[in-house]
Amino acid sequence: MCLPFPGTHAGAPLQTRSMSFTFINPASLGAPRGYSNGVLTEAGGRLLFIAGQVGWDQQQKIVSADFVEQFDRALANVITVVTEASGKPGQIARLTVYVTDKSEYRARTREIGERYRALMGKHFPAMVLVEVKSLLDDEAKVEIEGIAVL
Repeated sequence: MCLPFPGTHAGAPLQTRSMSFTFINPASLGAPRGYSNGVLTEAGGRLLFIAGQVGWDQQQKIVSADFVEQFDRALANVITVVTEASGKPGQIARLTVYVTDKSEYRARTREIGERYRALMGKHFPAMVLVEVKSLLDDEAKVEIEGIAVL
């Protein structure tokens, strides 16, 4: 299931280019909001597979009990991995967001969207949201994994 970030990607064209990506958003699927239906890239790029990141700090402690704070830190941690590999957030092709409470995600989409755009700008890779029973750290409410093309 893909859930939108409000106020994003409205009226997206069928295909747009950014860096080495072509974003595929067929009109027959409706305009995606906060994600792209498909991301096409040429062969030959280096693939970076990013392990699931939770809202941990350097001591591997959850930064806050707040859902949005955890989302923000988890996404920042994903970007840190990309940056360490000499990449940029705009090179992320896919994100999988795991949450322990889909209702909390939906209730806070505006705040999540603001945090997302602060870190990723208007770059919307292929994304999916998955509700799970629990995550590695019992305090974690959000985990994000990804794939980047560098």
